[in-house]
Amino acid sequence: METITKPEISEEILEFLQTKIQAEKQVIVHCCVPASFELGNQIRVWQSTFLIDRSLGHKSNLIYQYNISLFPYWTDIPPFKDFWFTLVFSGLPDECTGFDLIEEIPEEGGFFVPNIKRNGTDVYRVIID
Repeated sequence: METITKPEISEEILEFLQTKIQAEKQVIVHCCVPASFELGNQIRVWQSTFLIDRSLGHKSNLIYQYNISLFPYWTDIPPFKDFWFTLVFSGLPDECTGFDLIEEIPEEGGFFVPNIKRNGTDVYRVIID
């Protein structure tokens, strides 16, 4: 029977990779639009959507969106069922303890979820009213 040996990874490579992981950290926000009984509802997100830590003056940028269209396109929301989508943002500063989700747009109806408490995973679930 052949013996498999676990490979050795040098300390320099481990430190390099850890630095890359820290630099690439992201924040994931799963968003729920509660079920509606109306037909024809649509939703979209603008690139000008941010996570804002007001105490530090920091804005995390929207990197990617899943299951929702980016302006100017629209996504249909099915009636009678909660609608979920996911937003991925650039990392928050280590000192951040709380932030707002805000969509800065030139019209009414932008997303705004205030006072989201920071957790150790940087993965969140929020309700969009």
